[in-house]
Amino acid sequence: MPRLHRPIPLLLLVCGALTMGALASAHSAEARADAPAAPTASGGASPTADSTATARWRWPLDPPATITAPFRAPPTPYASGHRGIDLAAAAGTPVRAPAAGTVSFVGAVAGRPLVAIDHGDGYVSAVEPVSALVEAGSAVAPGEPLGTVASGGHCDGACVHFGVRLHGEYVSPMLLLGSVPRAVLLPLD
Repeated sequence: MPRLHRPIPLLLLVCGALTMGALASAHSAEARADAPAAPTASGGASPTADSTATARWRWPLDPPATITAPFRAPPTPYASGHRGIDLAAAAGTPVRAPAAGTVSFVGAVAGRPLVAIDHGDGYVSAVEPVSALVEAGSAVAPGEPLGTVASGGHCDGACVHFGVRLHGEYVSPMLLLGSVPRAVLLPLD
């Protein structure tokens, strides 16, 4: 009598792959739900729970702001990257609160003067190098002066670095500046 070949190992492999795919999909959907709203072509934030949060953010410098270095997420938490954006600014330029919050830190980090603000809902912003006019614990409103651009930043020329963390993870500040329209490539003719 011939023995029947039962593909149990193959069946287990397929079931495992399907389960892993479902878990990865659920995790990806959860991560997208927690991410800040991205700007839309009309310049506003896409309609999500974070839309009201993103509408409150403004540039830390008076317009027009010129970005000299964009946000570059590191491939791993401790790898090199650029965890914010750099904005061209001469020493002495006023630096303003990008959103309402409470100043959580004023001091030097890596030898550069920095001001950090806790905006609530897991958002913390930082600007540096800044000669502070505020103290830790101060409440600030959007656009309120924090200080002025100091010398000694990491830029080749004078600049202010603007970084944002959401629940401890660095995110691009551009995601919160809802007035930034999405770039559209146009034909050459």
